[in-house]
Amino acid sequence: MRFAPSPTGYLHIGGARTALYDWLLAKKEKGLFLLRIEDTDRSRYVPEAMEDIMESLRWLGLHWDEGPDVGGPAGPYQQSERVELYRRHAEDLVARGKAYYCFCPPERLEELRRSGYGYDGHCRELPAEVCREYLEEGKKAVIRFKIPQEGKITVRDYLRGEMVFDLQTLDDFVLLKSDGFPTYHLAVVVDDHLMEISHVMRGDEWLPSVPRHILLYEAFGWEPPVFIHLPVLLAPDGKGKLSKRHGATSLREYREKGYLPEAVNNFLLLLGWHPPDDREVLTMEEAAAVFSPERINTSPVAFSLEKLDWLNGVYIRQLAPEDLAARALPFLQKDGVLPDPCPPERFAYLVRIIPLVQERLKLLSEISQQTAYFFQEEIPVPPPELLVGKKSSAGETRELLAAALKALEGVEDFSAAALEEVLRGLAAELGIKPGPLFMPIRVAITGRTATPGLFETMEAIGKPRVLQRIRAAIEGLA
Repeated sequence: MRFAPSPTGYLHIGGARTALYDWLLAKKEKGLFLLRIEDTDRSRYVPEAMEDIMESLRWLGLHWDEGPDVGGPAGPYQQSERVELYRRHAEDLVARGKAYYCFCPPERLEELRRSGYGYDGHCRELPAEVCREYLEEGKKAVIRFKIPQEGKITVRDYLRGEMVFDLQTLDDFVLLKSDGFPTYHLAVVVDDHLMEISHVMRGDEWLPSVPRHILLYEAFGWEPPVFIHLPVLLAPDGKGKLSKRHGATSLREYREKGYLPEAVNNFLLLLGWHPPDDREVLTMEEAAAVFSPERINTSPVAFSLEKLDWLNGVYIRQLAPEDLAARALPFLQKDGVLPDPCPPERFAYLVRIIPLVQERLKLLSEISQQTAYFFQEEIPVPPPELLVGKKSSAGETRELLAAALKALEGVEDFSAAALEEVLRGLAAELGIKPGPLFMPIRVAITGRTATPGLFETMEAIGKPRVLQRIRAAIEGLA
């Protein structure tokens, strides 16, 4: 299996799905997973894209057996370093009458495009001596493949079966451009053969290219791989292909939002494939054990962010506190909640409070909003409208907080259990339900109306800061 992205931008979420399926099938069949960078389109080449692709795949855990950085017997694995190889293969096809030099100027080709026709074969029968003369004069030329002018070709896709194409609908396509770089069609066929690729998985937008590739395999006398074309990803509403206007499309964006790689892999796995038992939560090891291309759908599949958010929450809740703390730390540092580097005692405190917020987290990027008040020495004094309940007044709330302050000042054991006993006892003593007492305390010490358990939160914040914040809230209501 090979994943062969073009470094024209950051790794697309659809490309990540293809890479995942490639990796899973290679693991299932005890094969090899190759990474090949298809960077021959120099006009669209983005220098930082290659590093993003590799970093993104590593983040997902899709490590390759052969590739640009690890090498391998079929290297190099960057197409820009294989240009001479493609030239030799293109010239070999010319020598065997399967391809020809085309000297048509760009203006003529543009006129053909505007008229709605493909290439008309103008240079197809140029005598060899004329071609040599033109080349010696320095005339620019491309090499085109000589499509048979009649008949049909039958190609097979693993999921869709046999498809028949009329050869008259295909024009003589370019193999080698005038700058010496190959087109996708030549490079992909040469590389897949020389790298001994047995199965090619790619998006179904490449289906129309299969006849050209099969013709090339036949011209070279090579056995083609098995082609598996994956269903297109649709927008969440199912109308049209997934694009930037529907939100994030690069894997980097999902990483920055705080999705876990385990959740992203699980989500991508189910975008067009389902396990035999229809489970929705599968680890990579479980998926590799049961993955088979027969279970890939051919119908387009809608991209559901709600499903991804749900899965991310599932995986977050499964993490050990130390693991989740380590993954959340960069987000806290980015938001300025914790320093970089983080002192060991501060990290230990983060591990301690993680269980309080773990059930509430959907994204790692929410961690700062969920935990900032634990780390701040002081928080902004909550406004009266947040502190005072609908059926209460500023004066009454102030009295409740004052009573709570007095009771808490005398607490020696500042544990959640002891705090609950004291504050429930205070509510009974005041002759009120616990809620009207607990809510202003919660707001006073966190600045929020919704937090983890009040008593666990108080224990984690600690007695000095709890008392200081309640005093500040009382003064704010004066």
